[in-house]
Amino acid sequence: MSKKGRVLVAMSGGIDSSLAAVLLHEQGYEVIGMTMKTWDYASSGSAKGKKETGCCSLDSINDARNIAVSLGFPHYILDIRNEFGDYVIDHFTNEYIAGRTPNPCVLCNTHIKWDALLRRADKLGCDYIATGHYANLRQENGRYVISRGFDKNKDQSYALWGVSQESLSRTLFPLGHLTKTQIREMAMERGFVELVSKSESYEICFVPDNDYRGFLKRRVDGLQEKVAGGNFVLEDGTVVGQHEGYPFYTVGQRKGLGIALGYPVFVVEIRKDSNEVVLGTFDELSRDGMYVNQLVMGKYAMLDSNRLDTVTKVRYNDPGTPAVIEQAGDTMKVFFGKGVHAIAPGQAAVFYEGDDVVGGGWISKSFKQEQQKHAMAHN
Repeated sequence: MSKKGRVLVAMSGGIDSSLAAVLLHEQGYEVIGMTMKTWDYASSGSAKGKKETGCCSLDSINDARNIAVSLGFPHYILDIRNEFGDYVIDHFTNEYIAGRTPNPCVLCNTHIKWDALLRRADKLGCDYIATGHYANLRQENGRYVISRGFDKNKDQSYALWGVSQESLSRTLFPLGHLTKTQIREMAMERGFVELVSKSESYEICFVPDNDYRGFLKRRVDGLQEKVAGGNFVLEDGTVVGQHEGYPFYTVGQRKGLGIALGYPVFVVEIRKDSNEVVLGTFDELSRDGMYVNQLVMGKYAMLDSNRLDTVTKVRYNDPGTPAVIEQAGDTMKVFFGKGVHAIAPGQAAVFYEGDDVVGGGWISKSFKQEQQKHAMAHN
């Protein structure tokens, strides 16, 4: 075994994970590549003849294997479709039916891919696992701390908040100090021209064409009939129309509502129990705070004073907003310095101190200023 150790690298066939494996190989690690098969289009009920794309396609698996062969290290395929389907896809479906907006990629990272990789790493005698995420990792005060990747445009630390300390202790992020431009240049220099020109997929791997409505209808028998005919309402309860069913809408949505009120309207709330979709103006989307549950703490095991100034992100592409967070057990109360738009229950919230991930969790509900004052008065 190499003096640096043996590392199992998650290889999707794309440029980032491929270069992660290449760089670790060049640094003297004994590399083993592994591509995880999480899904196939045949299982999705999508149109016959639809060509698979993305990380689960046969082309991507072959691309990953070709990199391994060219550099002389082994490559394996790990079929985790059953685990993935039972956990990630069932959760995805159940969250929409519960009136929330799920984040399957974060869930897959934290509950499926890391666990699956570490189990196989143990069987193969690997010291570490590695991925092509743009994030950094260091050890400080007895904790493993994730921080933003150097390339702020590609930073993926938001998607990693749920990885446990135990898992992080065996994780490497070889791309964290690099930019996407540098990665492309490195691939060209090493002759991997096809990797540079390969398109990248940003779709949910199990939802063909990003048509999650169609996916839900195929996945849940009779869903359309069960939820159709509910009311579009304003925040004061005024009925302004009928919708196709509350699971087919998300907080912040503007397009595809099928209703015209003479001014731009957005989904501001989903009311599952009454099958109502609340519409409002952009200003009415604003919330002053939120509650976040199922916390996974990163930089600190707990907040020493139960209160910390942070920048908090409520979705992947959110630049973040200054917020004071207060920890009460497994719940974080988040108070924003200014209103934040389109806080969607079911999405992940991640708290940053500088570039460091303090922790994260799942948004349970948001509140406005008057609700905040009421909550503070009773605490």
